Amino acid sequence: MTILDWLDYAGVAVFAATGGLAAARKQLDIIGHMFLASVTGIGGGTLRDLVLGATPVFWVRNPEYLVVSAAVGFAVFFAARLLESRYRVLVWLDAVGLSAYCVMGAAKGFAATGSLAVAVVTGVLTATFGGILRDIIAGEPSVLLRPEIYVTAALAGAGTYTVLMALGATQVPSSLAGVIAAFVIRGGALRYGWTLPVGDPRPPRDPDDVL
Repeated sequence: MTILDWLDYAGVAVFAATGGLAAARKQLDIIGHMFLASVTGIGGGTLRDLVLGATPVFWVRNPEYLVVSAAVGFAVFFAARLLESRYRVLVWLDAVGLSAYCVMGAAKGFAATGSLAVAVVTGVLTATFGGILRDIIAGEPSVLLRPEIYVTAALAGAGTYTVLMALGATQVPSSLAGVIAAFVIRGGALRYGWTLPVGDPRPPRDPDDVL
């Protein structure tokens, strides 16, 4: 398999694990674990393929991705109870999945269109949408609403990969550089609380005070 194949399976498996951990936090049964793991694992890639018009989407063409996601959810059902902090493991696994999947999504977008802008967008969508679905279904606060850098890490990873490929670099160093860039930024945000400047810091006004 190529490095992109490894990143594809790694992204699906790691995101599936975060879905399983979210199910464990909600004390769902084993079917709930497998379902949430599968939705999280394939969600970002599904949106990417729909945007690119690559239908049937990847897991329909290759059902092994569904098997991987469900198997990971099954394993997490038994393993999650051994973890001291499920949420800490969840966010760090999410960082790993984001780093792998932003490069994979960018690679597919770049191969399909040759556009740098499209590649970066598909990289970001692939890396973030599964986690968004996971949080919505599990009723958890969305990763997008956390103060630490998230989407920016996916943007950096996808952008690094795409620019290097456009400059003539080969697949392996471009992919590794993109993964490292995304993980360093997201990992630093988790470890040190890195954030970007926010908008108006004043609290929102009560609607009754405005009307």
